[in-house]
Amino acid sequence: MDTMPAISADEFQALEEKVYRAVEIVRREREARAAAEAEAASLRQQLDALKEASNSAQTQITTLNQERTAVRLRVEKMLQQMDELV
Repeated sequence: MDTMPAISADEFQALEEKVYRAVEIVRREREARAAAEAEAASLRQQLDALKEASNSAQTQITTLNQERTAVRLRVEKMLQQMDELV
């Protein structure tokens, strides 16, 4: 039969402490990963909101530019009519 080498109580305790430390490291890393994933999700939501706001602002700018062009044409037309009266 194959005999296992005897492990002293001190060696077993040292091994046990290493296992507990490894478990603690894994737990902290999982918590850090969960926090990072939550932060990434929050940032994605913020980015989506900013994109939506940007699109809305761009639409408003386009509308305002069109309105400005229309007003400018109307003013030019009125000025031409006034020039014709003079």
